Amino acid sequence: MAQKFRRKKRTKRGKKTKKGPVDAEPEELVRAPHSFVIHRGQVGSYCVALTKDLRKVMEPFTASSVQIKKRNSVKDFVAVSGPLHVSHLLIVTNTQVGPSLRIMRTPKGPTLTFRIHSYSLCQDILSSVKKQMNANKMYKHPPLIVLNNFTSDENHMKLMASMFQNMFPTINVTKVDLSDIKRVVMINYNTTSKLIDFRHYGIRVVPIGVSKGVKKILQSKVPNLARFQDVSEFLTKPGMLSESEVEDDPNSHVTLPQTLSSRGNLAQSKSSVRLFELGPRMTLQLIKVEEGLMDGEVMFHELVHKTEEEKRAIQKRIAQRKRLKEERKRTQEQNKKRKEQLKEDHKQKSLAGMKKKQTELDTVMKQNRNDVASETVDDDVQYYREEVGEEPQEELFDPNKAQVKFRPPKLPMKRKSPYSRKDGNNAGNKKFKRGGNDDRGARKGGKKFGGSERGPRKKVLGSKIKEESSWKKKNCKQK
Repeated sequence: MAQKFRRKKRTKRGKKTKKGPVDAEPEELVRAPHSFVIHRGQVGSYCVALTKDLRKVMEPFTASSVQIKKRNSVKDFVAVSGPLHVSHLLIVTNTQVGPSLRIMRTPKGPTLTFRIHSYSLCQDILSSVKKQMNANKMYKHPPLIVLNNFTSDENHMKLMASMFQNMFPTINVTKVDLSDIKRVVMINYNTTSKLIDFRHYGIRVVPIGVSKGVKKILQSKVPNLARFQDVSEFLTKPGMLSESEVEDDPNSHVTLPQTLSSRGNLAQSKSSVRLFELGPRMTLQLIKVEEGLMDGEVMFHELVHKTEEEKRAIQKRIAQRKRLKEERKRTQEQNKKRKEQLKEDHKQKSLAGMKKKQTELDTVMKQNRNDVASETVDDDVQYYREEVGEEPQEELFDPNKAQVKFRPPKLPMKRKSPYSRKDGNNAGNKKFKRGGNDDRGARKGGKKFGGSERGPRKKVLGSKIKEESSWKKKNCKQK
């Protein structure tokens, strides 16, 4: 038992160094379009929920938990879009007419503004379905984009179609794995009403021609065989086909070129592709197309139409504004360089002045030391002449010629004995208790220090006779 619960000895293992740069990312991940989905201004709880649902649609190449504060502006998100490989910025706002959606291509535009006529959240769509599907694993891979009726030759229609296509990563048909395609985004354009229907579905592939019992076995579900005499009845009994096989459209039947991860979907076998809606659901209308990030020329507007003269005036005003902006930027850069140069000159000037002042101070101090030394030597020589009556030697008072400098010897310190008396009392004795100056205090010195119980004794040097105390003489006379 002791060996069973013995602790394992810790061994020192060095960390394995990874080869290559640490921050290197795969090329496919860098080239994939990334996005920010945020909301701006005072929006309600439903617009906030719509923003979170749009983040799910853009998964996995989006910031799913980005923090938004009031002091953050659009420039802040554009500034960090470069290092994070963010290519698109989606902003949900709420206006007096209704909510709107802006899609921008960073860092130089263009900007597309859509009006949201109606929308439904993911929770509303899933709550209306009887049998809900677990779609958490579907968001690990990007969705497939499908566009319909974007065949117009107008510039704004081509721009809108390319913007939708570039929001999601492209698919290489020769290298794609069908098991990774779990979702699809369908965008349909209505030419009569000029509205855009946005839908988000999950994809499920089901084998065809399989009875309901075999389907349960394929899905690793243990069937209930209590009502059957044999397993063959469970597999071959009429009416046991799948309930949805009658509703299947023949157009949804496909021959799989690959074997999928789901059971029963083998290569070169027929299966049925089924969709179930995940949400959100939106009805959009393109209102405006701008150059740049919300600050350029309006290329298209659905509600406002301008003449050619007004367009030329707007273009002239925008060009003048850009020119003034460039001039201000150039002036600011020049002022910044000038201030930095002045600051550097002032710093060098201050250092030179401090160095000069320190040099002058060192010179004055050296001169004062020399003057004081010469005056001291002259005074010593004159004093030697007056006292001794002869001329001193040269090396006696000259510190440069003297071979050995005179240093006065250090006298030993006089230590005070702890047993010395002070004012007739044993003040230096450590065992002596300071109190009164009576005889009782003096008698407590003990025999070791010349005291006795009755009084002090005096020891005569050079003889062994001790003088008797006055108390003993007094008592002997009385007897």
